[in-house]
Amino acid sequence: MTVLSIIRDCLDALLHPSARYDALMRARHRAFMAPRLLGSLAAFAAFPIYLVLRGAPSAIEVAAFAWLIAPIMLSWFLSRTGRYEGAHVLSSLALAGLIMAVAGSTGGIESFGAVWLVVVPLEAALSASRRVTVFAALLALSCAGLLTLLSQLGWLPSADTSAAERGVLMACGVVSATVYAAGLAFGAESLARTSVALLSREEERYHLLARNMSDVVSRHQRNGAVQFISPAAEAMLGMPVAQLLGHGLFDRVHVADRPAYLTALSDAARGEVRSVEFRLRREPDGTERGQIDFLWVEMRCRPLDQDLGRDAAREAEVVAVMRDVTGHKLSEQALEQARSAAEAADAAKTRFLATMSHELRTPLNAIIGFSEMIAQEQTLMLGAAQRREYAQLINDSGQHLLSVVNGILDMSKMESGNFEIASEPFAPRASLLHCCNLLALKARENGIDLITDAPQDLPVMTGDPRAFKQIVLNLVANAIKFTERGGQVSVSAAVTGSQLTLRISDTGVGISPDDLKRIGAPFFQAGKTYQRRHEGTGLGLSIVKSLVALHLGELTVQSRLGEGTAVTVRLPLVYTPSQAKPAESKIATLTPVLRQEIQGQELQGREIQDQARAPSQDQSALVKKSA
Repeated sequence: MTVLSIIRDCLDALLHPSARYDALMRARHRAFMAPRLLGSLAAFAAFPIYLVLRGAPSAIEVAAFAWLIAPIMLSWFLSRTGRYEGAHVLSSLALAGLIMAVAGSTGGIESFGAVWLVVVPLEAALSASRRVTVFAALLALSCAGLLTLLSQLGWLPSADTSAAERGVLMACGVVSATVYAAGLAFGAESLARTSVALLSREEERYHLLARNMSDVVSRHQRNGAVQFISPAAEAMLGMPVAQLLGHGLFDRVHVADRPAYLTALSDAARGEVRSVEFRLRREPDGTERGQIDFLWVEMRCRPLDQDLGRDAAREAEVVAVMRDVTGHKLSEQALEQARSAAEAADAAKTRFLATMSHELRTPLNAIIGFSEMIAQEQTLMLGAAQRREYAQLINDSGQHLLSVVNGILDMSKMESGNFEIASEPFAPRASLLHCCNLLALKARENGIDLITDAPQDLPVMTGDPRAFKQIVLNLVANAIKFTERGGQVSVSAAVTGSQLTLRISDTGVGISPDDLKRIGAPFFQAGKTYQRRHEGTGLGLSIVKSLVALHLGELTVQSRLGEGTAVTVRLPLVYTPSQAKPAESKIATLTPVLRQEIQGQELQGREIQDQARAPSQDQSALVKKSA
């Protein structure tokens, strides 16, 4: 342990508690106490030697030694009170008093001690206080003026020394004052070096925080102009910090969010703490060139100085902390989508119960009613013809009820992934004609023309023939159901590459764009204007979509409200079960289409096959939706 460290520890023990936790103030207190304590101790040690060599001291000599011992009291005052400026004021008064005593006894303003008046403001400058320095300067000038006045009035004793002695004393005064001033200069330099070191350390600490914080800290004017922004902004926005200064950050705020952004800064400038969320445009990297990417940012802003915010005459500034909350926003959107899906599922359940209550009770009521009439045939005196009619009605109701239950069961199997495809070779033309023949009578009863276009050269395909028939029956039955009397339903088939393309179009009521987005959802029936006019469970198109997906096919719906609907199904000619991934198959493409387009295609007859063979990019305007 060195002598300097021992002295430093002793000085630290004498420091006032208010200066122990501030490095700069601690250094100033040490700089004030150390020379005074060491000088006083040296005076104490030299005083006995001086008495032995000099003898009885004069009054001036006693005053000089008293001044050399007085700094101990000043150090004690600072150690007890911690009043740094007050200690410097007392030190200036003590030094000025000693100078006045020495100069007044040795010639006044012409005394060698008067030179020390220059040291008084220099010593006060170490206080780093303008008030103390001004006070010391005025004190030194007052002392000089007083000595001059007293010398002119002749109230001071004249110096009884010779010219040679006065020269020596003056030289000693100048040298001693210069040495003392040099000591003060070294002390000031030491304090300045300590201040710079502390400032550099604080800057390094702040730079460390600024460079490694994920949050962006910025300083704004009230109009939003950025005066400072931390380096974290470069990682967040992908652009240099210099481009964000001024209004560079504001230019990257989403146009719709700029009012909220400026309002938050304006409120914070008035002394309030505000939090706002807005979108910032992020600079794309090389792989995303040309894409516009926005991220969500949460900004908490407050006034830089509370007192500054209350001063209406000065422009208030705002400090803000921005944090990337894009992940939080995505989670909120996911939760919102999940909530919407849950509400849609609840609404689907409600529609399902309402639909099933009608679809099940209607045939059951018929079955129960006509069976009771047959059971009471003797009472009602029913004839054979009436019994056969009632039995046929019961059978029809039972078949309808069975089809409803089968549809529900098939849909449940498909949703649970337990529906199995029985793949085998079959002729699609024969199956298509058979389905159209089954529905031809229903079409005639509704006054609708059913046109079938199935080329003779349709190849044999591999798949589930029962599922193929169910696809055709559901689509054609829907087209007939929603086509008004006098309308037309067209069914065509063609081969496009390795796919079989089926197209079922009608001139019916069509589907609105809002309903078109939900077509194919289980138990959904489109259109408030006609959903009560036609019976059904809403499972037909949903089953078709699932069956097409199981065959790795694609389903497209084109429609315009009041102008008709066209449904296109593309199925692979060779179905491979091992590659079936229904969840990844694109099976539905929903987009509005004009009725004139549908009628023009129907009038072209065989040209439907050429259209079916057109490249898939011709449908680039369609919005594809996975099942």
